[in-house]
Amino acid sequence: MEHRLSKRIPGKLGLLVYKRGMPVATGQIRDASKRGLFIATDYTDIQLNQVLEVEFRFPERDEKNFRRLRAHVVRKSDQGLGLDLEGVDNDHFTVAALMQWLHQHHRPQHYFPVAGTVAH
Repeated sequence: MEHRLSKRIPGKLGLLVYKRGMPVATGQIRDASKRGLFIATDYTDIQLNQVLEVEFRFPERDEKNFRRLRAHVVRKSDQGLGLDLEGVDNDHFTVAALMQWLHQHHRPQHYFPVAGTVAH
């Protein structure tokens, strides 16, 4: 059984993955919490506990600045990477802004038609 210390918010936001200051891969944030991220990526040259940086920009905002977060890898799977934001130096404003953006832009997925409607 999985135990989460903070609520995860699903979403989709493209990003770049940096290793040792160099961009090495692209990916997409699939869910996030105040404590961590899961990013979908096919990049596999990563070790557990390795520190990475992820860089993203909120597409609908007027700002042109990219934001960067540091994290260490706590999980690897065929679908991507689980990253922990705790224990590394991050701007808490950036984490809060990411959580707010994902919350505002999350659209629930309906896999089955609602009762009384016909799927086309």
